Amino acid sequence: MLRHAIAPSARYTKASNDVVRHPRLNSDAKILLLYVQGLPGDATCKPLSELANKVGIKGRAYQKAKGQLVEHGYVHERRSQAEGGRWLTDQLVANTPLTGEQALRLLRPPAPSVVAPPPSTQLPTVGEPTPRVAGGYEPVEDHCDKTTPHPPTEPEPAPGSAPRPAPGSAQHPTPHPAPHPAPGPAPEPPQQTSTPPSRTPTPPPQALTANPQTPTANPAQLARAERVLLSLRHTRRELRLGVAEARDLAVEAVEWFERGASEADLRHALLAERPQEGIRSAVGFLRYRLHRKLPEPPVQHRPCERPPLPELVECSGPGEPHLFRPMFGESECPSCRRAAAEAEPEPLPWRERIALINGTPAVSPAGA
Repeated sequence: MLRHAIAPSARYTKASNDVVRHPRLNSDAKILLLYVQGLPGDATCKPLSELANKVGIKGRAYQKAKGQLVEHGYVHERRSQAEGGRWLTDQLVANTPLTGEQALRLLRPPAPSVVAPPPSTQLPTVGEPTPRVAGGYEPVEDHCDKTTPHPPTEPEPAPGSAPRPAPGSAQHPTPHPAPHPAPGPAPEPPQQTSTPPSRTPTPPPQALTANPQTPTANPAQLARAERVLLSLRHTRRELRLGVAEARDLAVEAVEWFERGASEADLRHALLAERPQEGIRSAVGFLRYRLHRKLPEPPVQHRPCERPPLPELVECSGPGEPHLFRPMFGESECPSCRRAAAEAEPEPLPWRERIALINGTPAVSPAGA
């Protein structure tokens, strides 16, 4: 065998012979590992399955190649839960085999070092007592003697008391009114009835928490639709729903069952034709599919109106008198008509038969 090799000057990937000549890695695993090593840094945010899809490694071939890389320490995964309760999977691809502890140190970010501040330097209390040292807090200033741009609110005057003069206004003595003639008895002042202020009735707590859009569907149908929606995660992991999310979508999925769709029809409509750009929101994707692929309502066929039955008439055939219901205006019942059709005609005399054969008129025996 002759070999001709030219060392590339650009667009190449450094590969270890331990990876290229590994006896227990198949070609798909080696190609996937070398392809990931040659990618730029900004391409590592995509999952390993999406990168394998670009080089044509899909389905069972990808699962087998990934299993070999995980078994020999080239691929490590770690699942963690974010603050919002969402589960995340971190993947680590290395060009050399790593143990689980080594991979865990690379996947786990270093914890920030918490260093306690050193205690403040204080002289020991020797001799005369010293006042208490505040722990870094500034004294609160007293602003009681300072004026503010807004005057303080004054209490409301009691009913029947004279109003207080405004601040800054000159107080003049009130002149005495001139004497008037004594009038008659003064009318009694109208009694003021105190009307309690109207209060808006506070709705009970049940009315505040009640949802105006409470589904009125059958609980059995809601549970059936919720079970179908929760089972989608077994086929596609990106369609994983929470219990509350599935309960909200079940109201729209029940309409499928009301229009005659089965559980298999609903599952096929939600899982078929996966978008190429992926699924960013499982709830939004499923709600869009439930709305766009909703089957048409079943057509209600009107029952055909049967014509009224004809009246019973008496049969004109032989035998005892009996009644039947004619369909096309006939005068004999089906039994009499069938008997008349099956009855054999009376045989002709031999003279008439010979006359018919010879074409001569029949001669009666008396005329002969």
